[in-house]
Amino acid sequence: MMNYNRIAALAAMGTPKPGLLREIAVAMVLIGLDAGARILPHPPDFTPVAASALFAAVVVRSRALALAVPIGGLFVGDSVLGYYDWRMMAFVYAALALPAMAVIASERRSRLVVPLLVASSPIFFAMSNFAVWAFSGIYVPNLGGLIGCYVAALPFLKNMAAGDLFWGLVLFGALAVVRRAGGKSTAPVLASV
Repeated sequence: MMNYNRIAALAAMGTPKPGLLREIAVAMVLIGLDAGARILPHPPDFTPVAASALFAAVVVRSRALALAVPIGGLFVGDSVLGYYDWRMMAFVYAALALPAMAVIASERRSRLVVPLLVASSPIFFAMSNFAVWAFSGIYVPNLGGLIGCYVAALPFLKNMAAGDLFWGLVLFGALAVVRRAGGKSTAPVLASV
């Protein structure tokens, strides 16, 4: 004898939540953008990874999927460009996911976008260069070596800040255009952008 309620429950389990497929598609596009921008020729550190991480944290409702964007983009890019010391990779991945985690943890997601977009570059600079100093063996393991590492990396900070702002404007600007074309207000997402 067939239990129709059980069949209906099993069928419902296989049905994705409304909007989930769209969110997966957005995450995949952002991961592709991040990986492609890292792989293709570009000015050093002028990539969309930090901006797309914040964008995903604001737009994608699934926290895990939003965090998969910077991690996935970095991982795919590193699989082509080559991996490096796992300790430095951990710092790099965490530095680019940290601002997105702050947005996800906040109840007022949109109000944090601009401050975190601006803060993403210094956060990445501080964390990634600390890892280079601590784990690469290039710098003397003392305060002078740490300062030397940060000084040597200053040119990259400018490029990353410019890239974060450029890609933030592109991504959030595109969202505003798409929402306006669709008749939806951008105010909840872009209140402070």
